[in-house]
Amino acid sequence: MLATGWHNGGQPDEPGGYGIKLLPRDRDKYFEREWDEVVVALDGGDSVAISLSKSFWRTSTELRSPEVGRWLLDQGAAPWHKGSAPSVVVTPVEDNRFSARVLKRRGLG
Repeated sequence: MLATGWHNGGQPDEPGGYGIKLLPRDRDKYFEREWDEVVVALDGGDSVAISLSKSFWRTSTELRSPEVGRWLLDQGAAPWHKGSAPSVVVTPVEDNRFSARVLKRRGLG
């Protein structure tokens, strides 16, 4: 599934303000309401457990985590200009386990 980086509008160098924003249709297709958390293997980084909040099932479809923020910063994907959030490919692995990788933007030359 194709997701985007998410930022809460706070300090751009603060990892705790970042996450991965999913489309509601992908959340509904690949995530189970019984899950309290998911484990995401970050490409080039560690696997992190991310709690799913009650709001995840309503309007806030972000996987929020300081570890995800640090990963986005380390990948050079964050911070970004308004309206230019990086694309993140999130792949179901098994049960509540997923992998994530940042899609690199290609230059024109």
